[in-house]
Amino acid sequence: MKILETVSTGNVYAGTFGGILLSVFSNLFLEDIVRTAVLAGVGAIVSFVVSVGLKFLIKRFKCK
Repeated sequence: MKILETVSTGNVYAGTFGGILLSVFSNLFLEDIVRTAVLAGVGAIVSFVVSVGLKFLIKRFKCK
């Protein structure tokens, strides 16, 4: 009796990737994408402000 072998071809990977992509995109909504973009922008602004503020404080107290 011959044991069934698993064949790993590009078709298997493409099918798996396509299925995952379709299941993810079917659950995405425009408001989620907009919310994510807004939160990413706010995070970038806060990160920049904190970096500039810390740089200013370090320069100010390091010279004394």
